[in-house]
Amino acid sequence: MTTPEERLTDFAGRVVVVTGGSRGLGRAMVEAFARCGADVVIASRKLDACQALASEVAAATGRRALPVACHVGDWDQCDALTEAVYDEFGRCDVLVNNAG
Repeated sequence: MTTPEERLTDFAGRVVVVTGGSRGLGRAMVEAFARCGADVVIASRKLDACQALASEVAAATGRRALPVACHVGDWDQCDALTEAVYDEFGRCDVLVNNAG
């Protein structure tokens, strides 16, 4: 039987999107969610940083990690982020609005 504490950190099969996810607290959250079993979407203005982190996360955890360039102040880029998430995973279970 699983304890409530274990259920709080079980993200197996979940899809988590983190804006501002390539550095600082966003990066830490991406890494933590992946360690807890989530597939992650790393959104940031700096695509190269997102790609580097996605490679690290996939290698370290075996989880899928999708890097997406997105400036959350631009509605068109937010729409493109949403499309990328749903095209790749078909859903978003958790959204962490860390950017800005």
